[in-house]
Amino acid sequence: MAVGPIIGVTGPRTRYPTGWWATRSVLRWLGARPVHLYPGCSAHLEHRFDAIVIGGGDDIDAGLYGEANHELSRCDPERDAFEVDVIGEALGEGVPILGICRGAQLINVVRGGSLFGDIRGDRHLTSNRRTPFPSKTADIERDSRLARVLCAQSEPPETLSIRINSLHHQAVDRVGKGLRVVARDRDDFTQAIESVCGAWILGVQWHPEYLPYLPRQRRIFAELVHAARSRVR
Repeated sequence: MAVGPIIGVTGPRTRYPTGWWATRSVLRWLGARPVHLYPGCSAHLEHRFDAIVIGGGDDIDAGLYGEANHELSRCDPERDAFEVDVIGEALGEGVPILGICRGAQLINVVRGGSLFGDIRGDRHLTSNRRTPFPSKTADIERDSRLARVLCAQSEPPETLSIRINSLHHQAVDRVGKGLRVVARDRDDFTQAIESVCGAWILGVQWHPEYLPYLPRQRRIFAELVHAARSRVR
């Protein structure tokens, strides 16, 4: 029996890591071996990872991109530092990286980009309501890796819009080096970024781990597992 790839999944140090539980379930379903990573854990020293998921959570400290935090920001500097190291190691080793919500934002910051500290007052066509259920629409760039991932062979990418959920109030502003925007919502806020070179780097602003019942959302994780399998010795 083939051994599944080992995928590290980062998150906060908390008693109830709901994002980890949801992501673990999807990855196990797809045949991977997820490992929980959080500040202070030793698991990142015990494994060689075939892919990394940078999970969602608190706001990113605006000091990381040279700005001041919004008055309502809730940050986790310990986690910021931990995940910056994880992303740096993964980039250095060419390990596939999937960023989810906060994770997409942090990948962008590590690559030299910046964020909008709070977008709630600038939404005009979409709601600020936070929900794990699909409530918004994202339009995907037709020539992107994300479009190819989300589309079945019978679905031409040029017709691609998908329903997504929303649990954020920060968003990508200036795009980091080597990345490009490949999805936007109806208020034109960035909903996905990906690498412009051969590296497997994808960041989505929504939470596909809470939408595994939707085939297109499962394909995001399936593609990550496929990329990770190529690294399994």
